[in-house]
Amino acid sequence: MQPSRVFIVGSGVVGTATGTGLLAAGNTVTFIDISMPRVRHLQAQGLDARTELDLSSEPDSFIFLTLPTPNVGWRYDLGAFTAGSAAVGRALAGSSAQHTVVVRSTVSPGTTEGLVRPVLEENSGMTAGEGFRLASNPEFLRAVSAAEDFSHPWMTVIASRDPQAVAQLRGLLEPFGGEMRTFSDPAEAEFIKCAHNIFNATKISFWNEMWLIAQQIGLDLDPIAATVARSAEGSINPQYGIRGGAPYGGVCLPKDTCGFLGYSDAIGVDMPLLRAVVETNNRLESVVKQEVEAAGKAASGIPTA
Repeated sequence: MQPSRVFIVGSGVVGTATGTGLLAAGNTVTFIDISMPRVRHLQAQGLDARTELDLSSEPDSFIFLTLPTPNVGWRYDLGAFTAGSAAVGRALAGSSAQHTVVVRSTVSPGTTEGLVRPVLEENSGMTAGEGFRLASNPEFLRAVSAAEDFSHPWMTVIASRDPQAVAQLRGLLEPFGGEMRTFSDPAEAEFIKCAHNIFNATKISFWNEMWLIAQQIGLDLDPIAATVARSAEGSINPQYGIRGGAPYGGVCLPKDTCGFLGYSDAIGVDMPLLRAVVETNNRLESVVKQEVEAAGKAASGIPTA
């Protein structure tokens, strides 16, 4: 592979790990950040870091958006992301090269095409797919080992409606190894990243609820959890339970979720996550029942409304 020109817009933990990893692989990398102290810090390490993106004399490049997307209450704050996208759009307007803008930050599904694309188009005067390419490539980096995780990924996800953008990103990132999965809709990649983090949070919360029970009855949770991690099919089978739209059934799961809720209540431990598990399953049972009834009526020619 020929070395690529790369710009990292937003040089925090994710941006720095992404940029230094690509630099170590032989690419030419420039870090962009509005924070002058951060730029000076990167420059002190011998890195090319600037406060503004200038594409006027640059060849075709990858522009990674690794900007902060914190939450404010129950929503993502995309203020910095919107401003950064607008700055990239203005830089695109002054370039005749073909650049590929890559959304790497964690954002809600639909952000790449619903926010980034129109902001880039408005500020560049170009159209995605013609004047520039647009893709999603969510990161799966842990803060404590971001550089190592980038250099040795276990999973790389790329999504774009532009097959050429997918091919280019595959060529840039494939040398790092790990499993690679590609999609044609950026929302799929964005959804993957959100679900990835939420699943981890849910698993931690589950075992914290179990820890509260163990504390209450005087048991050491560690050997119990270590055993369940090897005995539960949901832990050892990656295909188990991932089919959406189907409630759990059988005898054991409905019985033990409900029964354990009663047990926890009896010993004075609230388990809101387990209660939500039961409520979600009951809601899915109702949805499926309604769908089956509607399908039956449709097959019989009975009006459903």
